[in-house]
Amino acid sequence: LSRLRLVHAEFLFTEPHSKRIKVKVRVQGEIFNGAVAEQSHVVEFTVADHLCDSCTKANANPDQWVAKVQLRQHVAHRRTFFYLEQLVLKHKAAEKAVRIQETDQGVDFMFGNRSHAVKFLEFVTGVVPVQSRSDKSLVSHDSKSSTYNYHYTFSVQICPVCREDLICLPPGVSNALGNLGPLVVCTKVTNSICLMDPLTLRSAFLDADKYWRVPFKAFMSSRQLVEYIVLDVEVESPEVNVNGSKYCLAHVQVARVSDFGKNDNMFMVRTHLGHLLNPGDYALGYDLYGANGNDVEIDKYKGLVIPEAILIKKSYEEKRQRRRGKARAWKLKSLNMEVDTTAKGKVDPEKRNDEYEEFLKDLEENPEMRFNISLYRNKEYQPSEVVSTVGDDELPSVPLDELLADLDLTDGDGEGSDADSMME
Repeated sequence: LSRLRLVHAEFLFTEPHSKRIKVKVRVQGEIFNGAVAEQSHVVEFTVADHLCDSCTKANANPDQWVAKVQLRQHVAHRRTFFYLEQLVLKHKAAEKAVRIQETDQGVDFMFGNRSHAVKFLEFVTGVVPVQSRSDKSLVSHDSKSSTYNYHYTFSVQICPVCREDLICLPPGVSNALGNLGPLVVCTKVTNSICLMDPLTLRSAFLDADKYWRVPFKAFMSSRQLVEYIVLDVEVESPEVNVNGSKYCLAHVQVARVSDFGKNDNMFMVRTHLGHLLNPGDYALGYDLYGANGNDVEIDKYKGLVIPEAILIKKSYEEKRQRRRGKARAWKLKSLNMEVDTTAKGKVDPEKRNDEYEEFLKDLEENPEMRFNISLYRNKEYQPSEVVSTVGDDELPSVPLDELLADLDLTDGDGEGSDADSMME
């Protein structure tokens, strides 16, 4: 075409699956002393399938990775990983991952490039308090060209403090936070930890750097919550806003549900849930009266008066019994993860399903948690399945205006396609 002039071009018909594209072109060119000749020619293109380097490596060998990010949290549940999974999906942080593997105490993300792993590590550092270190191992070495191939591994330890955990602060940390606590409740975990004294409503934030200088563990975790029944409520102060959440101090008389018919033990405790609790309600809390505490931090406080119970949240378990087994109006998406089946990292499916159900209940009860993740409408949901009432006794649920439509593209002739399922 540098010496000829393109006059006309058109496509010629070929079979749809022939992988051939034919173009008929007509060109002109000067041949001698201003004489112009015109000629037509059919150009045939052949369509050949080709994979990128990353896909080629993945198809040839699924274990072909360059960098791995190992996320670990040494706690007795997986609630943090369920929440982190939704953040990764919303921000598409693991799009470059060639493989994702779920283990007993964490998740491994494999990448085909070290820079992709570093970018993912930066994302995790921005959403949860972590401590990380990097290592590399030599895979191959070409002495002639002086090229080296390494496997890079980033070991990431997530802070073992989770939301709703009861913590006894070390004396140094308590003094640094203005003599907070020492018994505090973790109300929120982002890239910093939000701690609140449930007896005074004083709160403070502890960032990742300060935490890892003097690390501490939870005195009691959410798996040790005990169900109480509320017998009487006496509001002490008006409702206040603490870090975006509403609380109200009150004196509450409670009794353990497990004590009914066995003894007459009742406890008068101070709580921050005065705006939620009414006589006859159920609440979940930590039983410090019957707990066998072995935290060394508590022994450092001389004369510390430990309350008999600390209430954490209102319980709707009795009301949920009527909805057990029925679909929700919303659903979550999941990462394409493989389960590690080795002896050391075996995942218990039944335990995982129970913890995932608890995570879904937390999302229903906590609008602040739902703000950072994407929830989608469930097509299998039937509105007549759940009968809800209006008032304080209504089960916490996700409003329909918070849900996104799940766009489903199919190859059919219109059946099952979601033309109207655009994201709102």
